[in-house]
Amino acid sequence: MLFKCRNCGGNAVYEPRRAKMYCPHCESEDSEDIIEGGSLTQCVNCGAPIQVQDFTSASRCEHCGCYIIFNERVEGVYEPHLIIPFCISKTNAVLAMEAEFERRLFTPSDFLSAKSLEKMVGIYVPFWLYDYKACYDFVGEGTKVRSWRSGNTEYVETSYYELIRKMDLDFEKIPVDASIAMDDSIMDLMEPYNYSILKKFQPRYMSGFYGEVYNQSAPELEGRAQMKARSASEELMQQSLGEYQSVRPRRKNLDLERNGVNYALMPVWQYLYRYRGKTYQFHVNGQTAKVIGTTPVSLGKVFAYGASVFAVVTAICSMALRVLEIL
Repeated sequence: MLFKCRNCGGNAVYEPRRAKMYCPHCESEDSEDIIEGGSLTQCVNCGAPIQVQDFTSASRCEHCGCYIIFNERVEGVYEPHLIIPFCISKTNAVLAMEAEFERRLFTPSDFLSAKSLEKMVGIYVPFWLYDYKACYDFVGEGTKVRSWRSGNTEYVETSYYELIRKMDLDFEKIPVDASIAMDDSIMDLMEPYNYSILKKFQPRYMSGFYGEVYNQSAPELEGRAQMKARSASEELMQQSLGEYQSVRPRRKNLDLERNGVNYALMPVWQYLYRYRGKTYQFHVNGQTAKVIGTTPVSLGKVFAYGASVFAVVTAICSMALRVLEIL
């Protein structure tokens, strides 16, 4: 499917700054008509052949530049339940990266150059969002230690307590990315998203961006969600026991019951930068502008900086010697 402007025939896209559909050709808003048709091998707009990967749900035609959404990958079992639309534009994503990396002296000169930034794209990454009811039953022994001094004698008193805790917890929307192409550790660092603005899925939000369907099913990835729920439960339990100097557990039972799961799409700006034959990945949360990535180091800049520091030190030493000669 394709979203076409009824006023000029251009490709209407979702504009994050306006939070609505926008035609960059005639600058009209909410003027889109849906053009159905096309396939995974042919552009619905110009009819040119296109190539898509196994999990691609939205892409851009290299011939006419239109953003195409593939019906068969946003419908039926592949239809997302929820989506967080892009909230920040590419321009603001770049500004977020500049703010993050501007103090790094040894970043290559063409990092974030206009030519390099042509490769920055917005991608909707597939996620499963799991809901759980948790019951944590804990029994153990805790100690509190009190010390004081009387005269020349120091006393230490250790008190022992029977600890019994039962916590009932509700976890909503524990996120697990379902994209093989995206590194799990990077996607975990992209969190948190603000799930209060989740919207019911509509294909128009994808116009102007790339997208993927889930690569793995909810049952296949549930183990990661359970690990997150267990880790959060343990952290909350430890907080409740924080007043004790030591805690020795005797019984720890955590029961998790899945209460629901939703398939959702989350916005991510991805920037791939090649330097000395290596590709560096940078990601910007498309809702919060959180930046993830490590910049390469330009050896030329390091040597130049070292040479300039050496020159300054040499100049200072020379001045000091002249002063001593005068004295």
